Amino acid sequence: MTSLKREIDTLHELEQLTAELRAQIDDTKNAVGLEEHDDSLMKLQLENTKLKHRLAVLQNALEVEKNTQGGSAAVKPFVPAIIPEQINEMISISDHLLDLFTNAIAKAYPQLAGTSAIISPVNSNAAKFGDYQCNSAMSLSKTLKASGVNKSPRDIAQEVLKQCQVSPVVEKMEVAGAGFINVFLKKTYAIEALANMLCTGVKAPHIKRQRILVDFSSPNIAKEMHVGHLRSTIIGESISRLLEFMGHDVLRVNHLGDWGTQFGMLIAHLEDRFPNFLSESPPISDLQAFYKESKKRFDEDEEFKKRAYNRVVQLQSGEPNSTKAWKLICDVSRREFQKIYDRLDVHLTEKGESFYQSRMVEVVKYLKSKNLLEFDEGRQIMWATAEKDSIPLTIVKSDGGFTYDTSDMAAIRYRIEEEKAEWIIYVVDAGQNTHLKNIYLAAERCGIMDPQKHRADHVQFGVVLGEDGKKFKTRSGDTVKLSDLLDEGLKRSLEKLLEKERDKVLTPEELKAAQESVAYGCIKYADLSHNRTNEYVFSFDKMLEDRGNTAVYLLYAYTRICSISRNSGEDFSDLSKVLQTCKLELDHEKEWKLAKTLLKFPDMLVKISKDLLLHLLCEYCYEVCTVFSEFYDSCYCIEKNKEGKIVKVNRSRILLCEATAAVLKNCFNILGLKPVAKI
Repeated sequence: MTSLKREIDTLHELEQLTAELRAQIDDTKNAVGLEEHDDSLMKLQLENTKLKHRLAVLQNALEVEKNTQGGSAAVKPFVPAIIPEQINEMISISDHLLDLFTNAIAKAYPQLAGTSAIISPVNSNAAKFGDYQCNSAMSLSKTLKASGVNKSPRDIAQEVLKQCQVSPVVEKMEVAGAGFINVFLKKTYAIEALANMLCTGVKAPHIKRQRILVDFSSPNIAKEMHVGHLRSTIIGESISRLLEFMGHDVLRVNHLGDWGTQFGMLIAHLEDRFPNFLSESPPISDLQAFYKESKKRFDEDEEFKKRAYNRVVQLQSGEPNSTKAWKLICDVSRREFQKIYDRLDVHLTEKGESFYQSRMVEVVKYLKSKNLLEFDEGRQIMWATAEKDSIPLTIVKSDGGFTYDTSDMAAIRYRIEEEKAEWIIYVVDAGQNTHLKNIYLAAERCGIMDPQKHRADHVQFGVVLGEDGKKFKTRSGDTVKLSDLLDEGLKRSLEKLLEKERDKVLTPEELKAAQESVAYGCIKYADLSHNRTNEYVFSFDKMLEDRGNTAVYLLYAYTRICSISRNSGEDFSDLSKVLQTCKLELDHEKEWKLAKTLLKFPDMLVKISKDLLLHLLCEYCYEVCTVFSEFYDSCYCIEKNKEGKIVKVNRSRILLCEATAAVLKNCFNILGLKPVAKI
């Protein structure tokens, strides 16, 4: 305890000395007119903050030790708030304030230590209430009242505010209304954070790196990809991009349907209808037709059914002809899938159902060794929980074959034990919710998955509807093929560009790039901008509008923002060099509003990486563009005379334009949009 007291006394002296030095710098600043963001002052402020932070930690340790030695109930130690090492680092402000106020609550009311603060951003149009709010006082008042302590939310807020550490991010905090604590951000922090971003690039906030496996797309061999695969493919790709940007080690897996009875049916049918089946495979459209024919024969012809089952057995045992025919079918399908993935800029590693064949045998042995398999009418089943309160998994069929349950158990075991995945994400439609929930529970029950070490999420989504509000179909009632949908997107986007006479100002190469950017971008964005848990109506007319929250509006806005520096007549190619002679200024209210909107990017990344709802990022992109539009309408960047000659360039504002473009570009990359220089 003596050493703790000694260190605290030393820190008190250092803090007092720092305050005296700061007062001297303030006097000098007033005398010579130094700017508020003077580097020496900022460094001193940061050091002072660090000293106070260290002092708070030591005082808490001393308090805990005193209570422990005195025999009274020990005070719960608080976790120190995250103080950024560099004041110019873009951080998740929400997380920073969460730590700041959670610790303040623990200091103000030790009996409530561990209670997380409630932090929410304030609408950008309500700046008088600050930029963020701590709304914990109301709930804390109820908690204290239940324990016999009567305190008003406003009094609690005042006490919490007294215990808040100084933050390099915060200009001021004040209690308002019934007990809200309004937080106002510091302009000097915003200036340095944005300048640093312009020099070093847009970076994600620091997180604990994980190995994450994302299972998405998953079409079936011998069938063409259709609109039903659209959402899984687009959502899964964007989630992978998001987590990669955050710094995680991401494995992208395509769990192809490439095994099972259907291949015995198809091969047996090809023997009769496609004599060259051992040297070539029919094209994908013919394969799908052959598949439908084989299914009909399988259901109606007992002799054919026996032949099909025999082919399945041969295939599973590795018989050369069956294996060769199967591989040819798979290769044709893969090539067609890859064409779709190339067009959508999707990247996947294939590990289909066939990959897990040997592992299914092993997982059955494993479950038997745990005494978790039961016989039920010839089947071997497993209950997901000991209470047997759900649908059992069929691990081995009565004929000795395996099922989707078997392959999914083998897959999750492989992913955790061999791929070493800590977090597994299944991007699959909502109809599979019960099945996947049972797989997760069964994996926990048998010891494959440890909930303390592993996480498994079902990222479910609703179906795509046509403009009639029914499941999206062609006019003839068939499922819409994904290749046809993309072709239609290209056709519609070109029509839109020609309508705006863009062919008169763009080269043929630029027009083609713009066409693809708009076509594929609008299809992706229309999907991602809706809450994935809901159904949505697919409408080319709406998604190609250049107003509102659409990909077209965002792409046009981004291109315009990027053109501002090009049209200035000055060189902004090396922003680090520009910042040596020009500093960002945020004096106008619209400049400050735009800067604060850009600073929310790390908050957005952290939030989305937790719940994997990408429509929030789409809403953020739209907010950035609308706030930028307000800024651009109110704040000139380039001033011209009547003859159109540039007479003045506001370099600070052009730097703010470049910061906006940098944030949007990274958002677009996560969403899979490809902006073009000219559109």
